[in-house]
Amino acid sequence: MHGRVLAIDLGDVRVGLALSDPLGITAQPYETLKRLGDRQDLDRIVGHVRMHDVRRVIVGLPLLMSGEEGSRAHSAREFAARLATRLGEVPVEMWDERLTTVQAERALLAGDMRRRKRRDVVDRLAAVLILQNWLDSRVASGKG
Repeated sequence: MHGRVLAIDLGDVRVGLALSDPLGITAQPYETLKRLGDRQDLDRIVGHVRMHDVRRVIVGLPLLMSGEEGSRAHSAREFAARLATRLGEVPVEMWDERLTTVQAERALLAGDMRRRKRRDVVDRLAAVLILQNWLDSRVASGKG
């Protein structure tokens, strides 16, 4: 599958976005959106999908450490379903995002980034980790 892939890390306050290169090999941080409500958030994401000719969207699924789904996972699935309806032909997939925000925080702490700046970057970096993990899994499974 060639074409850009967009990853979404849904938070309560912000939404982190990451975008793949056109060949679908590497993930780059794209943007952090301040949450304005589902309708406006969906409008903005659909706009980014159209603007970059995105071929697939990956939404982080915040599973509990046990692997079970809690209320945040349920909310993410509902958001992804509404996004899929809005996008029509563009597939929307869920991807296990356990520990991506923790990994992102650790990376930013290791880089000695100030707390305020980390807050602005962590959601985007978590989206990058979600997307790169998904892309790498495609290569490993021979689907890439």
